[in-house]
Amino acid sequence: MADPNSASLQIAGRTFQSRLIVGTGKYPDFETMAAAHAASGAEMVTVALRRVNLDERGQGSMLDFIPTERYLLLPNTAGCYTADEAVRTARLARELGGWNWVKLEVIGDKKTLFPDNLELLEATKTLVAEGFVVLPYTNDDPVVCKRLEDLGAAAVMPLGAPIGSGMGIRNRANLKIIVEQASVPVIVDAGVGTASDASIALELGADGVLMNTAIAGAQDPVAMAKAMKLAVRAGHLASRAGRIPRKLYASASSPIDGLIE
Repeated sequence: MADPNSASLQIAGRTFQSRLIVGTGKYPDFETMAAAHAASGAEMVTVALRRVNLDERGQGSMLDFIPTERYLLLPNTAGCYTADEAVRTARLARELGGWNWVKLEVIGDKKTLFPDNLELLEATKTLVAEGFVVLPYTNDDPVVCKRLEDLGAAAVMPLGAPIGSGMGIRNRANLKIIVEQASVPVIVDAGVGTASDASIALELGADGVLMNTAIAGAQDPVAMAKAMKLAVRAGHLASRAGRIPRKLYASASSPIDGLIE
C-alpha cells in the first residue's frame, strides 16, 4: 500500500494532494459538472473515451469544461468488452490526445457491469508493455488485485459495490486484505453512495476513491462533491490516527478509581 502517513497520494511518480477522483457522466449539464469538479477538490478527472468526440474540442464539448492546467485527464475504456477493444481505445487516446494514463475497464456482463478479469489481465499486460500508466478497475478480489500489480499496474481499483449502485463498501474484509498486500495505491472504484461510504473506504486503508454517480446523481451535485471532499479527508485522517478497539461492554470515559464518596 502507499505510505499511510503521507497527506498526498502518489501514483506512478506523480503527486496529488486530493485522494478523490471524479467522473464526467450523468450530470444535468456541463456547467454543473464543472462546478462539482471544483467543489470536490479533485485533481484527476476520468472521461469515457468511447462517449466523447475529441474532434469537438473548442465547440462547447465536455472537454472544454475540464481545464487541463487544473486536472489530469484520465481516459477510461468504459464500454469495452474485450482486451483488444480496450487496448485499441487506449492507443487511440494516446494518438489523439497524448494521454498515456488509462483507467482500464473490460466489462464482462452488461447487466451487472462486473469486469472480465481474464481479459483485464491480458489488456493490462499489453498496455504496461507499451508504456501506459494503467489503473485497472476490477472486482474486490485479493488474488486478481495482486496479479494486476505483478503485471505492472500503477494502482489497483477494486469495486466497493456494483457501478452506480450506491450500496457502499459491501466486503470490508476483502478490501482490507487487498490493502494489506498491495505495494501500489488501492483506489476504491464504484459503489459509493454518500459521504460516509467514501470515509469508510479510507478508514479501511484505501488510498483513494473514484466516484461519479454518487455526485452527479445527487439532488445537489455541487454540495455532494464538497461533502465527498471532506469525507475523504476525514477518512484518511482517521485511518492515520488509529481507531480505538471495539469492545463488547462499556468502558467508562472517566476513571472510576478515587471517586469522592
